[in-house]
Amino acid sequence: MKTGDKVLISPDLTKLTVWIPATVIEVEDNSFIGIVISAKTESGEIFFGKEYLFKLQTNELCTH
Repeated sequence: MKTGDKVLISPDLTKLTVWIPATVIEVEDNSFIGIVISAKTESGEIFFGKEYLFKLQTNELCTH
């Protein structure tokens, strides 16, 4: 992931019931815990956490 990427943030981090969209504003390689992502939602909230709590947002359509 890199700054500017569109991501979804895990409910484990936001305490909401669904993954929410956001934009990556910082990627830090923390020597103690690994990659830390900071992302800002459209409403201006900023969430940060370990990389596994974020997934890249894709424009794929499910046709199943």
